Amino acid sequence: MHVGVISFPGSNGDHDALSNLEADLGASVRRIDYRETSLAGLDAVVLPGGFSYGDALRCGAIARFAPVMAELQKAALDGMPILGICNGFQVLCEAHMLPGALLRNETLRFHCHWTHIRIEQTGTPWTNNLAAGDILRLPVAHGEGAFYTDDEHLAQLESDGQIVARYCTEAGEVTPDANPNGSVANIAAVCNEQRNVVGLMPHPERATNELVGGADGLRLLKSLLNQTVVH
Repeated sequence: MHVGVISFPGSNGDHDALSNLEADLGASVRRIDYRETSLAGLDAVVLPGGFSYGDALRCGAIARFAPVMAELQKAALDGMPILGICNGFQVLCEAHMLPGALLRNETLRFHCHWTHIRIEQTGTPWTNNLAAGDILRLPVAHGEGAFYTDDEHLAQLESDGQIVARYCTEAGEVTPDANPNGSVANIAAVCNEQRNVVGLMPHPERATNELVGGADGLRLLKSLLNQTVVH
């Protein structure tokens, strides 16, 4: 399994993704410079967390125009598994590869803590190793993590099964108090209609080993190993 991790100016989660995908998941990884225009030889791509272009204008608003994004959009249409984590989620929404938008946290504060999410959709390359209702404990680190869409599009996401995970209590209850940033319907992750592109606000790549406080992220990332690799 060959996984590429895109590095934008300002990315800071690329090191975690590169290291832990290799050390804990056992994948072959390489850094993709944002100026590259080829994804040849890769089976999947991760857009990491961080502050691409310093979050100028709006989180992900400039990164969506990076040269590599045109090739990423083509790869998505061809079915390549793509995961956007935190800022990567924001970039994918700005590029219209995922529905909705990420707004300022309801508290107007930066959040950096552990949280729980409940898996809703297992039919993606990034969640097929899990069961619906599984609860994962993952860290968050964001200032603009509130997922938003209007009522009409929310109903469509619900009916189409595009809501991948929701913030919940440790017991799996989806409550307002378990929603750390004010996301609509407690949404923590969504996918595209094809279900190969997933955006996730918590950081699974920072929870792949008990030595760092938890390994629930590895349970999610192991889903990628179930994909058929064709070269």
